[in-house]
Amino acid sequence: MLFCGVFAREPVVQLFFPIEFVVDGTPVSSQSGTPRSRNKWKARVKAASSAVLPDDHWVSEDRIAATLFYFSDAPISLDVDNIVKLVLDALRHHIYYDDRQVDRVVVQKFEPENVFNFGSPSATLADALTRPKPVLYVRLSNDPFEELI
Repeated sequence: MLFCGVFAREPVVQLFFPIEFVVDGTPVSSQSGTPRSRNKWKARVKAASSAVLPDDHWVSEDRIAATLFYFSDAPISLDVDNIVKLVLDALRHHIYYDDRQVDRVVVQKFEPENVFNFGSPSATLADALTRPKPVLYVRLSNDPFEELI
């Protein structure tokens, strides 16, 4: 069985969802920058997620819903659709096997003058809201139908 990109050895730990983490910095677009900058961004995403995951965890086979909120420190021209690809790629074989498991992605950018007043944010989202910008908040769920009406 595969986990974290290597063959499993005892002990292993199942992932429990939702998984939330914050990545410091400005997302790198999959269509711009250099291969080096894209790889550095993916490594940063993976490192931020590793900080909240148990050691020796299994990679999930579940269906996934991803929420990405980018909080910038200044007005931005980054297209929201360009935020998604490298984040999902970074989590492949780390949290889930393949990004084909991702059924839903919600992505939004918030400029300093345009931040939504979240009624009851999770502790991780509250951290993203208060820490120095720019930051990317990531939430992964194994319920792709949550929050749908």
